[in-house]
Amino acid sequence: MAGTVRCRDLGIKIGIFPPGSHNAITDVPGVRVGHCTIVEGEGPLAVGRGPVRTGVTIVEPRPTVWRSPVYAGSHRLNGNGEMTGLAWVRENGQLTTPIGLTNTHSVGTVRDAIVAEIHRERGDDELYFCLPVVAETYDGILSDINGQHVRAEHVEAAFRALDDGPVAEGGVGSGTGMICHEFKGGIGTSSRLVPTGKSASPAYTVGVLVQANHGQRRRLRVNGVPVGEQISNDIVSSPYEDLRRVMAGSGSIIVLIATDAPLLPHQCQRLAQRGALAIGRTGGMGEHSSGDLLLAFSTGNDALPAVGLEEASLDDIEVRAASDVMIELLFEAVIEATEEAIVNAMVSATTTVGRDGITAHALPHDLLRAALAGS
Repeated sequence: MAGTVRCRDLGIKIGIFPPGSHNAITDVPGVRVGHCTIVEGEGPLAVGRGPVRTGVTIVEPRPTVWRSPVYAGSHRLNGNGEMTGLAWVRENGQLTTPIGLTNTHSVGTVRDAIVAEIHRERGDDELYFCLPVVAETYDGILSDINGQHVRAEHVEAAFRALDDGPVAEGGVGSGTGMICHEFKGGIGTSSRLVPTGKSASPAYTVGVLVQANHGQRRRLRVNGVPVGEQISNDIVSSPYEDLRRVMAGSGSIIVLIATDAPLLPHQCQRLAQRGALAIGRTGGMGEHSSGDLLLAFSTGNDALPAVGLEEASLDDIEVRAASDVMIELLFEAVIEATEEAIVNAMVSATTTVGRDGITAHALPHDLLRAALAGS
């Protein structure tokens, strides 16, 4: 999204490791992201007609990942949410499909559309199965979520938009209708370069993409500063004020972590766990009403065979794994990149008016700067 402001544009630097060239999950070689944004109508809610503030985001670990799976691991901070396909990821330790992100009531549509996309790529020359990973957060505060406006054509558009360059953030794709700490939220991303001390591979890249739709205003922290206390609801109104029956902060966050460091499945799981620390650093607490789900994958091994139903070779495969010393550096990079991605989701977003005139205000940059300066 041209002209989008990110936290580093505001002088906010989080952590010690430098970002990659795009400061995005796409800095990990092979990773691509595509969005499809759906914005239709305004005014009172009419289920099935709108207003609509939703979309789809696709994250591809590498092209035709079903042909060359990646090791993966997951973590659940709080389970009031959905991420399909995790039973197989946990069992097999591998991610074998692109990842879809959308709203809570469109998970099935996106899952089925990913199956269809893989079928188009893979054809019918072999027997195989697909268990796509699709995650959601709830955008029903701003959008006609029960109208189920996400269709297969929108998933196809997100696939066509896949790109390894800068990633649009804020209210785009699956982040279109999302709210974060009672400000407008959505998609955020960031990356870190971790030195290895080796000339052949001088640095590993860690990239994070979040769909941020969680948190209460009063708990928001940026670089440890209690920003939410200083930009209270009497200064910038909360969208929850128009829905008295809904508890502020009801929502979820999805965190996707990618790295080209060679990791085994249990190491990916350890990275996913550390991403939860960044949710806490920014003021999230895994609330009862929140689905806080994290998935980490590593592209550092490329010898994993395609998963299918046909008889495979009995040959061993050679894989590499990072040392425990390197893992600790990766932990720190994950926490930094996840925290910055959450902040980027808010500072990149613009004020959005949704159904029934409910408004999610953008986090004001001038007030954010003032709060940080006064720390």
